Parts: sequence; structure tokens; C-alpha cells
Amino acid sequence: MTIRIVASLTRRLAAACLLSAFAFSSALAGYPERPITLVVPYPPGGAADTLGRILAHHMTKQMPGATFVVENRAGAGTAIGAGAVARAAADGYTLLISSNTTFTLNPALKPSLPYDPLKSFEALGIVGEIPLVLIANAKTPVNSVQELVALAKREPGKLSYGSFGYGTTAHFAGEMFKAAADVDILHVPYNGSSPAMKDLLANQIPIAVDTNVPVVPQVEAGTIKALAVTSARRLPALPNVPTFAEAGYPTVDLTSWIAIVTPRGLPAPVRDTLVKAMAAATQTGKADLEKAGLTVRFEEPSAYDARVGKELPAMRALAQKANMKAP
Repeated sequence: MTIRIVASLTRRLAAACLLSAFAFSSALAGYPERPITLVVPYPPGGAADTLGRILAHHMTKQMPGATFVVENRAGAGTAIGAGAVARAAADGYTLLISSNTTFTLNPALKPSLPYDPLKSFEALGIVGEIPLVLIANAKTPVNSVQELVALAKREPGKLSYGSFGYGTTAHFAGEMFKAAADVDILHVPYNGSSPAMKDLLANQIPIAVDTNVPVVPQVEAGTIKALAVTSARRLPALPNVPTFAEAGYPTVDLTSWIAIVTPRGLPAPVRDTLVKAMAAATQTGKADLEKAGLTVRFEEPSAYDARVGKELPAMRALAQKANMKAP
């Protein structure tokens, strides 16, 4: 009797497993069956929002029948949007596009966040990076990094540099430069790139760190001077501007890299579908992405874990050395 009961239960469990597996397989085969939300943790109109909309448009073309909805969930330095995605179901219907501000800089400054960059997320890939540029007002009496360092050492504490916000890549890059050159320059955080550029043009601040998007037109117009770029390579739009490594400071190497991630635990077939679509979208949308300021360089999902694993401890060490506190 006992043997028959056990056998019957075993058959029922096996049947249930088969039905469950069939239902799961059928659900995956129909993916996507509803709109896919791409969360942008910034307000509308910014660089991340523009890039997100371009990628969503081109990913739609790669996934016949799919619909992508871009949702702006700004606040708390991207933590609100990132936290919402971290809590979402790992089913392929909620994605996050953001920069290393979310993935390495916030965690370097803030001990408590509603997400963990490695435990909460898995990446579909990295789409590229937005380089940063050290710039000077046209009247600032320096034309190179070396001249700026010499001036800062002659007048310690008298110079200031602007950034587009406390705890941003521009702020971290500025502190990275100060540490490498061992100079005392005051950080002046602004609420965005536009007011910082406005004060730089008005000679209210002598130098600043900003992305290539607002910098290139001003350099071409001769209203500001570009001293160095923070990327490993020179920028095609600024071919005569050296990298920090070429200027003698190889440790100054930081860009805003952009990744699309999902809640960790995505089913492999869904992940493969999205990764393939994203990789193709970076190519079909390359011209549009580059026009928006992105240096397109797709990297496989594993590159995300590698970047976070290397950059996060480095940013924590820099924040501690520069006495940077959570805003």
C-alpha cells in the first residue's frame, strides 16, 4: 500500500513539474506579451533620457511585435528609479538605463541605498561612454594641464572648479585630478551642466569639468579652452586635446559609461533575446547615439560586473581621501 501511494505521488509530482515547465516554456515563447518598460532615473530631456529613447526605438525594431515604454523616475541621485527596478520582477518587462553614477558613484558615497549594484542587477550590456573634459574660461591664464597645475601650486586654495553636481562623474573626475596632481582647488557644485557652463563663460569660475556634449560647440566657438579629456583615447571631435595620461596623469581615467540592466534572475531565453536586440540596436542606432554625445562601444553583459568590481572600490577610496560625503 505504501509503495503504491508513493508511486502515485511521484507520478503526480512529475506531471505537475511537466505542466509547470510547459507553462514556463510557453510564456517564454510568447515573450514579450506586453510592453517593456525602460526606466530612466533622470528627468526628461537630459543625456540619459535621450539615449534611452534612441535605444528603445532601435530595440523595438530588433524585436518584432515588441513595444518599449520609456519611464522617467528621477530623484535621490538616480536611487529612486534604480530602487524601483531592483524591486521589480525578473521577467524581462522592466529594464533600467543609467550610468556609473548609479552603479559605482552612489554606492561609493551612500552607505544605504535601495539596491546593490551587483546583487540587485544583471546587465544586458554596456552601450558606450560619455567622455568628460577639463575646461577653462578663455581668460584663465592657462593653456594646458601642466600650466594649470603650476598655477594651482603657486596659489593654493585660490582656484575653483565647477561640476554639474555633487557626487557626479564630473565631481569624481575633478577630485581624481586634484589627488593625482596634489593641488588644492575648491569644488563648486552646480545643479546641472547649463548653470556651470554659464558661470564659466562669465568668468565666475576659472575651470570646470563637463561632458563633451556642451563642451565641443564652445571650444569650436573659441569661448572656452579644453585642457584634457578623461577618457583613455582622444576624442574625434577634439583631436588636439590630450588625454590626462598624455598630460602626465595616467590615473585620471573616468568616463560616464552607460549600461542597461535588469533585476537579477532573468530567465536565460529572455536575457538572450534582450542582449541580442540591444547589441544590434547600438549598431543600427550608432549615428543617433553618437549625435547625442555617446562614444558607442558595446560590451557584453559580463563587462558590467567587471567594471563595477574594479571601479567601485577605487571610487570609495577616492571619496574617502577627498573627504566626500553623501549629499
